[in-house]
Amino acid sequence: MQLVVARVGRAHGIKGEVTVEVRTDEPELRLAPGAVLATDPASAGPLTIETGRVHSGRLLLRFAGVRDRNGAEALRNTLLIAEVDPDVTPEDPEEYYDHQLMDLDVVLKDGTEVGRLTEISHLPSQDLFVVERPDGTEVLIPFVEEIVVEIDLEKQRAVIDPPPGLIDDRAEIASSRDTETDRDGEPDGDADTGRDKGTGSGTGGVAGADA
Repeated sequence: MQLVVARVGRAHGIKGEVTVEVRTDEPELRLAPGAVLATDPASAGPLTIETGRVHSGRLLLRFAGVRDRNGAEALRNTLLIAEVDPDVTPEDPEEYYDHQLMDLDVVLKDGTEVGRLTEISHLPSQDLFVVERPDGTEVLIPFVEEIVVEIDLEKQRAVIDPPPGLIDDRAEIASSRDTETDRDGEPDGDADTGRDKGTGSGTGGVAGADA
């Protein structure tokens, strides 16, 4: 099975190095020197990683045969693709490859259907589930353990416990006014009481995912 593990960014320096947007939780394995990667577009590869190093928090790679800035810049936006055994799983039981999570049913803790997981967006700060709802719209779910509370590959589902408003854009939102006003111009105590009944939300650490 072929999986996208990185995207080539801009050239770095004049000796053929490039920055890469890492899309795997195992860069030390997938993007190690000696690794041979297919590419999209296919005409750009295959590429063999010659060296790799971290600079200012970014991974820099140099590919065999790419010796100058022009050659590096020509690879910009190329996707790097690794061949992965579909039966192999990450060593950490709480980490997953993207292909393991695709098409999972996403449900709330009470079993209410949210939608189907169609994509995982790997951002620098965290990963996001892209979930297609039954009406065709999409919702983004942060892949953090406080929200994605269970991944059940056997039942092919992901159970989430989202904070208010994350998946329901029709959720009741407190009025932007400080108070509701009666017809006589006085604050309506009942309106204030209702507004105070809202619930809070929380966030937490990132759960692992691999592309």
